[in-house]
Amino acid sequence: MDDVRGRLARHLLVDGYQLVLDLERSKGSWLVDARDGRKYLDFYTSFASAPLGMNPFDDEPAFLDRLARVAANKPANSDLCTAEQAEFVETFVRVLGDPELPHLFFVEGGALAVENALKCAFDWKSRWNEAHGRHPGLGTQVLHLTRAFHGRSGYTMSLTNTEPVKTDRYPKFGWPRITVPAIHLGDVERAEERALAQAEEAFLRHPHDIACFIAEPIQGEGGDNHMRPEFLQAMQELCHRHEALFVLDEVQTGVGMTGTPWAYQQLGLAPDIVAFAKKAQLGGIMAGRRVDLVPENVFRVSGRINSTWGGGLVDMVRSRRLLEIIEADGLIPRAAVLGEKLLGMLRELEAEGLVGNARGRGLMCAFDVPDRDRVVTTLRERCGVLMLPCGERSIRLRPALNVTPEELEYGLSRLRDLLLTERETGDPALQSGPQSDGESASHRSMAVTRESTPSLE
Repeated sequence: MDDVRGRLARHLLVDGYQLVLDLERSKGSWLVDARDGRKYLDFYTSFASAPLGMNPFDDEPAFLDRLARVAANKPANSDLCTAEQAEFVETFVRVLGDPELPHLFFVEGGALAVENALKCAFDWKSRWNEAHGRHPGLGTQVLHLTRAFHGRSGYTMSLTNTEPVKTDRYPKFGWPRITVPAIHLGDVERAEERALAQAEEAFLRHPHDIACFIAEPIQGEGGDNHMRPEFLQAMQELCHRHEALFVLDEVQTGVGMTGTPWAYQQLGLAPDIVAFAKKAQLGGIMAGRRVDLVPENVFRVSGRINSTWGGGLVDMVRSRRLLEIIEADGLIPRAAVLGEKLLGMLRELEAEGLVGNARGRGLMCAFDVPDRDRVVTTLRERCGVLMLPCGERSIRLRPALNVTPEELEYGLSRLRDLLLTERETGDPALQSGPQSDGESASHRSMAVTRESTPSLE
């Protein structure tokens, strides 16, 4: 086991965690290092993609046998129908579906999910223009936000603008970008006015050429940036007025993370297209509403969007069982309840001056510290707790949906002990310190809950 990383390093850039994951002994929210048996509390969950943590099927040998049998083949889902695929689609629609978004397309990965959402929008806008006597060559622009992460594929690199290393030196389109009015970054109402003015100006500068506006309901990698529902609703209305599609990237926020199947269901939004991946175990899009105003959209014309594997049958079988467990155990509404507990503990740390800008929706929570990378590293190496960095100074928590209250308490107690120890030893690097210039006291703590925003329920 000690040579695993060395063997990989001969051919791969191995710069992630130092541990060697034990796929047999890791369980739930605990990862085990195969080298020495050390356990780590997992608030990372493979970039929020493991809905039930590790080995959720250990007590289901019959299902594991079925999963192995399916894995012996990888059929092209786009052409070859199977009972397994039908079972997955029916389960997905029952647990996560939106009746107003009946069209589904599956693919492998979040970037390709967003990519196909954009292709759907480009096709739609071109046909919409043509049907209304305009040039069908218009409809080539995508309006998007600063601090956004939408993937690393061809189209999506023109949208992603978090860390420059992820997009620099690659060709990109000069699509219009507006400033994200994140709640915890300053005077939010003035920021919203500025962003909406930028969006209006972009529509006027590119008449009939903006196919869609795309946003993460909560920006993840960009800093766990929350926006007020009123802003997103205003952007949705702006899209309607300028005949563009309203697209949401729920790759990270979806599948129950925020306490409802999709974050938009808490925000009073009615998207035309939703991209998903991560916890769904495969990528894809749900579409409908205004998409169907164009009869010959990509869901009606064969071959306009396609994928050989169509998401992968093994991933579909695994996803179906995960969704069944999530449904049977009520883990999505439970995420809302546990999220309140988690956010409450973070706000207690904020009240002690140990962290800043505690914020969250459901189990998707974050906080700020100045020396973010040092905290993340020390938490891992000294405390055995895995968390993720985001933005310039934020740390995000991404626990599994079946995390226990005791595990949340343990992880937050280790964080508190670390921050207190560092403060008491006189190291200023881990103290929460003053807020950024221009930030008012009213914005220093941001707690968003299901009750505080409009609901579609």
